[in-house]
Amino acid sequence: MTQSHQLSVQPLLWTGHSLKVLDQRALPQTIVYDEYTDAEGVAEAIRSMRVRGAPAIGIAAAYGVALSALSHYPKPDWQSAIKIDIDHLAASRPTAVNLFWALDKMRAVLHQHPSDPVSIFAKLAVQIHEEDLAANLAMGEHGAKLINASVNVLTHCNAGALATGGHGTALGVIRSLHQRGQLKQVFADETRPWLQGARLTVWELAQDGIPATLIADAAAAWLMKSGQIDWIIVGADRITANGDVANKIGTYSLAVLAKQHGVKLMVAAPSSTLDFSLPSGEHIEIEQRTARELLPECYLETESLVSAWNPVFDVTPAELISAIVTERGVAVDPGINGIAHLQP
Repeated sequence: MTQSHQLSVQPLLWTGHSLKVLDQRALPQTIVYDEYTDAEGVAEAIRSMRVRGAPAIGIAAAYGVALSALSHYPKPDWQSAIKIDIDHLAASRPTAVNLFWALDKMRAVLHQHPSDPVSIFAKLAVQIHEEDLAANLAMGEHGAKLINASVNVLTHCNAGALATGGHGTALGVIRSLHQRGQLKQVFADETRPWLQGARLTVWELAQDGIPATLIADAAAAWLMKSGQIDWIIVGADRITANGDVANKIGTYSLAVLAKQHGVKLMVAAPSSTLDFSLPSGEHIEIEQRTARELLPECYLETESLVSAWNPVFDVTPAELISAIVTERGVAVDPGINGIAHLQP
């Protein structure tokens, strides 16, 4: 991969015999990598959000299958063992379609009965990683060309190099705007409850020398009202056939606020995020995480009258989206014009 397009700290490092995963829960205070040598370890890294972001989850899962081949081949019934590991990886998080896309590519190779599965799976995982970086660079340029003006932008969650194979999706567009001299100011939501904006996005932008302003999630409406935002740029975990978008919880509210205040909304995501098997966002399974991520310890007792509802994603209807950008091009006003031309 081209190092000049990547941060000095990467979320995923493939050694050829293990996968080193940057524990993003510890950033920005601590930079620590956990090393995994089997698929179950990689699945746990995905479940526990050590690795996060739809493209990065897919890439990690592909490396997990490569580690499975390394662990099981040439033992008897090695193919069945790899299939079990693929199923475990698929169950790690249900909403991000890139996970299933990457595993389907690995499964297809398994069905071909490869004579050298260790080498073939490793090469395919590296290829998926490299292709994601190339896609991010392309969509960054597509997004910047579409805007074609000096702008103030707001982003939500983290859709940067830490969530992808490098450069980023939403942050890829923002990086391209910065490189073109078109970025006046970038604001980042703190992004509750995991604070990906506060811990990851502003840190990542600072690594590239891009000044960033952090805001509380609840301040976004007043920021738009003040006229300080031209575009909201976000990533996506799944995009359905009609252009509905699943992304980090809070994206839908931003879209509604953007419509109210005349602010444009761009979704930047690789074509692997498109799921034409689902007709609309109503069919997307939304991951629910534990109440422990929200509640203070005193409310976790079994007799407590206080509970928590903790969906990780929400769905933004296509009619609230100004543009969907992939490496294949741009769909302007997807609720009107559709996204069929972006289909791989």
